[in-house]
Amino acid sequence: MAIFTVGTQGDIRPCVALGVGLQRAGYPVRIVTSDNFESLVRGNGLDFRPLTANFQTLHRDYPELSDQGLDLSAMVRLSRRFYRQWAMHWADEGMAASEGAGLLVGVGASSLLAKALSEARDIPFVNAQLQPLTPSRLVPPLVLSGAGKLPPALNMAMFKVLRMMMWYAMKPAINDVLRPQLGLPRYPWNGPRVRQHRVLYGFSRHVVPRPADWPDTAQITGYWFLNQPEWQPSQALREFLEAGPKPIYVGFGSMISNGAEQFTAHVLDAVRKSGQRAVLSTGWGGLSGEEGAQDGQIFFIRSAPHDWLFPRMAAAVHHGGAGTTAAAVRAGIPSVIVPFFGDQPFWARCLQREGAAPAIVDRRKLNAETLAAGIETAVDNVMRGAAASLGQRVRAEDGVAHAIAWLRQWELLPHADNDTTRVGWVSAA
Repeated sequence: MAIFTVGTQGDIRPCVALGVGLQRAGYPVRIVTSDNFESLVRGNGLDFRPLTANFQTLHRDYPELSDQGLDLSAMVRLSRRFYRQWAMHWADEGMAASEGAGLLVGVGASSLLAKALSEARDIPFVNAQLQPLTPSRLVPPLVLSGAGKLPPALNMAMFKVLRMMMWYAMKPAINDVLRPQLGLPRYPWNGPRVRQHRVLYGFSRHVVPRPADWPDTAQITGYWFLNQPEWQPSQALREFLEAGPKPIYVGFGSMISNGAEQFTAHVLDAVRKSGQRAVLSTGWGGLSGEEGAQDGQIFFIRSAPHDWLFPRMAAAVHHGGAGTTAAAVRAGIPSVIVPFFGDQPFWARCLQREGAAPAIVDRRKLNAETLAAGIETAVDNVMRGAAASLGQRVRAEDGVAHAIAWLRQWELLPHADNDTTRVGWVSAA
């Protein structure tokens, strides 16, 4: 099996987790992604194949992307250019990566690549997503999640608009480059018929309830969590954590700030104003600071696995990426979300609806007072209780096992002789 995925840490780690689970169940897996994740893939025992689409380099070379990340039309225009450049390599890389595979899984923006390869090689294909994209008459698309209840016809119309915008972004890469190189016909002007595809959603129904009008071909499995139990913190970090009450986490993962120093100054002022101890993660460059204790209240790190760190935190201040949001939910801690990009406001509103996050903090208007107010709300006992309850429900799920069960139910994977997994315990409702 080959899993195609591109993006940031939050996009790749769930795919590696799914791959690990599939391989343990007896299905050899290779992950096809950008070369900056090779060590992550191989370190978890999976085969790796390279794919041109390095988002880390992209964010480093174009830090202004973070300033435009919530402008959907601007991101569509930029995506057209970058994906077309990357796609010049995809046919050769994809054919090499799919050699000998029995199933191709396409995740996120690489879905149309995997689908094209499945046609070229006559290999079964399944879609996998970390955000809800299946149209529904009952809920608006994620980019309109803050608009409240809309008429069913308007919901469907807006899903069509969103799909067309996504197709407009990918069309030069897929129709002008990839499919001709593979000898495949171009899609019509309005793109592929995505409702025909089976799709697994790697998030929890407790965070995103499944719309009642979704078809059986769209299933929510639960989160795909990648654990790193062998990871150990530095002695200095361990001593900081043991020196007082649980700190809060502040980090923006793969996001890069165009004014990291000023942004960091606002964050530090907010932490001090809140009176909380804090661990600040610089990540790809959203915050700036030297690793180690700045004082008894603040400790800087480059990064740490969320599955190890978050259960030791009182709350998490982050960008609202799908992966970081999932980790905070799993740990049972509140989130304070400062969105940078795309789907992040959607995840913030999901947690706010569950009582596990305060209102979104607008990054463009962020100052010490607004962020400190969000932190103070998050560490309140009421919000901590709601987050703990949500975490308990999410931890009771096994998203990887559910995903494998659906792949078997759809006859995309053979059943193992000793298989005790049955879709009877996977609710389609």
